[in-house]
Amino acid sequence: MTDFLASYNLLGLAIGLCTFIIIGLFHPVCIKCEYYFGVGSRWWFLILGLAGVAGALLVEDPFWSSLLGVFAFSSFWTIGEIVEQRKRVERGWFPKNPRRKYE
Repeated sequence: MTDFLASYNLLGLAIGLCTFIIIGLFHPVCIKCEYYFGVGSRWWFLILGLAGVAGALLVEDPFWSSLLGVFAFSSFWTIGEIVEQRKRVERGWFPKNPRRKYE
């Protein structure tokens, strides 16, 4: 697939589109994880990020390695966003989960 994309000079556009999709998917995942699991879920994203870094280093194909890198650093970014999401909930910008205790 990479050969096809590279031969038509589409590799950069494909990576950009996939990056847009990955970042777009992380936004609602961050909100839902904070709602259902709280800020403790940030450890999951640390593990996902480290796995993504390992995968990016091990995969030789530039397309998949790039996407694994984007996934890894989107996971790392989400760690901070979950903490920020907690603050947004405290400000009343997002609903609180009534089944969970807030500190």
